[in-house]
Amino acid sequence: MEKILMHPAYFGPVSQFVALSKAEEVVFENEDNYQKQTYRNRMYIYDSNGKLLLNIPIKHRAALGLGKKEHQKYKEVQIENEFDWQTQHWRALKASYQTSPFFEFYEDELHPIYHKSYRFLMDFNYACYDFIKDALQLEKEESRTSEFILKPEGITDLRKLVNAKADHYQNSEYTQVFQPKHGFISNLSILDLLFNQGPATLDYLESQEFPGL
Repeated sequence: MEKILMHPAYFGPVSQFVALSKAEEVVFENEDNYQKQTYRNRMYIYDSNGKLLLNIPIKHRAALGLGKKEHQKYKEVQIENEFDWQTQHWRALKASYQTSPFFEFYEDELHPIYHKSYRFLMDFNYACYDFIKDALQLEKEESRTSEFILKPEGITDLRKLVNAKADHYQNSEYTQVFQPKHGFISNLSILDLLFNQGPATLDYLESQEFPGL
């Protein structure tokens, strides 16, 4: 796979990184309109009760002076930092993964992301991607779109992978912390795979089937 088009996401699902592991170049969609109920501002992890949603609160359209029918670009979406969501999410990650094989290995590098204030959601999500890129030692050509194209040519369009409601990707099993209690849960946040597989994460991703749409 030479070139793929996808959205920057909040520690996106395994499916996104399977595609990334197989691509030579990734183009990030920077010019689309924001949509709710996507991995743009949510991720799923595995806690002691099963699948857990972590959601980043965003500022309401009315607070930004937008009407109900006005479109808002993803890159203009602002995080609602009046809620202490970063502390909550960090605590949830520690509670869920502190007994995983590799959480402590990545903890010091991950910690700053949850202790720095970000105004725009997209900027935060790029920081998430940069963390994963460094952790996996991904070396991909990267670029960002300068205009929105509905049906781009010469590129594999994987923008739908950001849609959490239409997520049906099934990756093969790996050992998860609470698997003995609730069974294997597929296509969680890339963090679940990273904390459980550590340096073997990239090999695992490359072994998976490409997430065709």
